[in-house]
Amino acid sequence: MNTALLKIYLNDHLAGSTLGLELARRAKAENADNAVGEYLETLHRELLEDRSILLSVMSALGFKHDVLKQGAAWVGEKLGRLKLNGQLTGYSPLSRVVEMEGLCLGTEGRLSMWRTLRRLSRKDERLGRFDFSALITRAEHQRRILERLRQQCSDEAFLEPGEGSVLRLTPSPSEREAH
Repeated sequence: MNTALLKIYLNDHLAGSTLGLELARRAKAENADNAVGEYLETLHRELLEDRSILLSVMSALGFKHDVLKQGAAWVGEKLGRLKLNGQLTGYSPLSRVVEMEGLCLGTEGRLSMWRTLRRLSRKDERLGRFDFSALITRAEHQRRILERLRQQCSDEAFLEPGEGSVLRLTPSPSEREAH
């Protein structure tokens, strides 16, 4: 196993978790009165758990985390807030769409990482104590909910009033069947 590259890979994901946690925290605060904020409360807690597990994986492999990458990710998330959103100040429906897309992308990356680590756990016993299959299942569930909410946010932002969907947290019939 190429541990030098794996260390870089996991540090990159740790930096991504810093960015994702900050994004989820901010989006949760901005959406406290709707289904996005309701779900992001749960997602933020799960992202904290995932970060803790990632740190445990890195520790099990003897990897230290790269403080500079963590700082750069934190600054990057703050700079990402400067994106124009159709209003001079404040939060807009476009802000919500972009945030949801960012969280969807982060979830895809995290899902790929858990899948990679599950494969590597077959070759490295230090990874055997982690339940990567459960983490994969959780990330797949997060991806389904985030995508549905992203679509609803897009409807709200881009369709005329009355044409869009209402932000809701209730699972669709296909999501209920998946569980």
